[in-house]
Amino acid sequence: MSINIINKSPLGSLGYDFIKEPYLPKGKNEFYLRNMQIRNGIDYRRLNAYEIEVLVRNGNTSEDWNNILVSDAFNAELVKNCKFFGLVRIGKLEPYCLSFSDLTLPVGLYNSIIINCDFGDNVVIDNVNYLSHYIIGSEVIITNVSELVTTNHAKFGNGIIKQGEDEDVRIWVELCNENTGRRVLPFNGMQPGDAFLWSRFRNDDLLQEKFRELTEQKFDNRRGYYGKVGDRTVIKNCKIIKDVWVGSDAYLKGANKLKNLTINSGEEGRTQIGEGCEMVNGIIGFGCRIFYGVKAVRFIMASHSQLKYGARLINSYLGNNATISCCEVLNSLIFPAHEQHHNNSFLCASLVMGQSNIAAGATIGSNHNSRGADGEVIMGRGFWPGLCVSLKHNSRFASFTILTKGDYPAELDIPIPFSLVSNDVANDRLTIMPGYWFLYNMYALARNSWKYIDRDKRGEKIQHIEYDYLAPDTVNEMFNALKLMETATGKAYAKATGIANRSDEETGRQLLSTGNKMVNELEIVLDGVENSKRKVVLLKVLSAYQTFTSLIGYYGISQLLAHQQQHNFRSFAELIASLPAAPKRGEWINVGGQLMKESEVTTLKEKIKSGRIRSWDMVHDYYGEQGKQYPAEKTKHALASLAEISGIRLRKLDAHQFSTMLNTCISTREWMTKAIHDARAKDYTNPFRKMVYESFSEMNAVVGKLEDNGFINQQVKELQTVKTEITALKKKFKLKG
Repeated sequence: MSINIINKSPLGSLGYDFIKEPYLPKGKNEFYLRNMQIRNGIDYRRLNAYEIEVLVRNGNTSEDWNNILVSDAFNAELVKNCKFFGLVRIGKLEPYCLSFSDLTLPVGLYNSIIINCDFGDNVVIDNVNYLSHYIIGSEVIITNVSELVTTNHAKFGNGIIKQGEDEDVRIWVELCNENTGRRVLPFNGMQPGDAFLWSRFRNDDLLQEKFRELTEQKFDNRRGYYGKVGDRTVIKNCKIIKDVWVGSDAYLKGANKLKNLTINSGEEGRTQIGEGCEMVNGIIGFGCRIFYGVKAVRFIMASHSQLKYGARLINSYLGNNATISCCEVLNSLIFPAHEQHHNNSFLCASLVMGQSNIAAGATIGSNHNSRGADGEVIMGRGFWPGLCVSLKHNSRFASFTILTKGDYPAELDIPIPFSLVSNDVANDRLTIMPGYWFLYNMYALARNSWKYIDRDKRGEKIQHIEYDYLAPDTVNEMFNALKLMETATGKAYAKATGIANRSDEETGRQLLSTGNKMVNELEIVLDGVENSKRKVVLLKVLSAYQTFTSLIGYYGISQLLAHQQQHNFRSFAELIASLPAAPKRGEWINVGGQLMKESEVTTLKEKIKSGRIRSWDMVHDYYGEQGKQYPAEKTKHALASLAEISGIRLRKLDAHQFSTMLNTCISTREWMTKAIHDARAKDYTNPFRKMVYESFSEMNAVVGKLEDNGFINQQVKELQTVKTEITALKKKFKLKG
């Protein structure tokens, strides 16, 4: 039978030999890394006889008072009932109280066991049962803590190993897949793009090894680093805090267990961790909020993300400005601006590409439709499953897909963006309504894009995150969707008429581009979407086709106008001369919320493999350069899209065609603004919405007046601005019409 091994050592050894002999460099003592870490600028001295007498009188003990060093402004009367072991350095102590929120405590060290710690000025250390190997900043409050300790092999949540450690103690985060095949090493400062790139391209062994090398070289593998608590941080009523690095101005209250973590906090954002939380092996970004019974293990939280109300985050990366409440998330990589608020929603083995919202009852994972672990689900940005949606792995969804409530019995591959997907049980079929958001919920689509920009609180925006729903990724998907709708319509026409088409795609294009109403009478079926034998039927194809075509054109014209505004060309001829001769759309990749050309991602990988990019900081610099170039590259993509959708070579564009495009831009923007208003107005006219209010005036008092809606009013103003700018441009270029 195994037993607990209890080692005995002399009392005088407590606080010494933090770094064991095999790991201590020649000529160095055990404090050499600690001395390198401390940067508070305080000059410490030994205690004088009077100070020692006061300390002893106040119930303090030390094996060697010569190892207690203090600043010149030290006040021994403010240290009571403490046991000191090893080298302890104490800064200024003055007869003040420190207050934070409703907590007020006197400056000083009280009722604590303190082993090998350094303190800044005017700290409060009260009732800390075991405080060991920490560097504490100035004006820090730590009270009622059971254990605050750092081991000599502390890694603070980073995926490294220390001298003499076995490989099997290394911490990995197993993203996107339950079988560990996409696992990554966590590190402080890891961007969503880093996690994405590392979790993909798994067949590129050299690239994978380089990612590991970049992480290894980022950190020192020497043993003996101390934990740190930054200036003005408050820690109260916590139980176990072990191997945790805490930034400045953090607030930790009532946590049960915090182990092997980096908690970033400071000017970029103050981080708070609240009652009942248990967090192990992770990185927490600036400005995070974590409250009420949260459980997190092997995780990364990017800056300004939140976990609340019993949320569980395990083997996952949570992107910036995201919120998860109540539910459980496993083995997932989540890009910025994610929302998941409901107790019974479950997310597993998923790549969620941002601007997403997981509704109550959604079960994405653990249906085990094979003999192995779950497969994967890839969700384009804007993914929104409805209440009680259940999905099969593997599945993949284009951007801004919304799913109606239901159990989806088979794997799905939805290639059309902005679609409403429904499991039509009564007719035993799957239906897809392309362009649903534009046709029926334009308010939510437009407001969400605005909301994400408004709520992006990142202090250092290393990655340029795209929040606009019309962007290179979604527009490329819309082009693909147009071809799919053309082919499916051509096939449906041939089946309905018995007339064989020379080309289904050409026939469908002819029917759809001319607005032939016959399309509305066809049953248009799309193949390769569901792993089943039942039909997948497209709804409202003609409306969707026309909408996609209009919006691609609007995207192109809008970017053309932005190009003009940026360069302020003096004439129409000068504008046309500035346009690329043969623009190409090209493929784009969503790299952690930042859209990058596929060619640029390939270049990044090659630079990493060749050693031209030698650190994660250089990878982040590459993101920054791509972010700077993004507006220009987006313009090129938009111009290529405009040329393709209009069939006009932009260098051959004449004044009349350009004037027509500008008029189309206005009419499309008018339609969009009206659609935004009408989508919200339905909530004020629907009798089932109104019935819970005693009167219309009470409804206005509760939800606000429609005419006071700030977002709608903003859209109206922006429409007027567009009209004014286009009118001025026409006058400047002397355009007619």
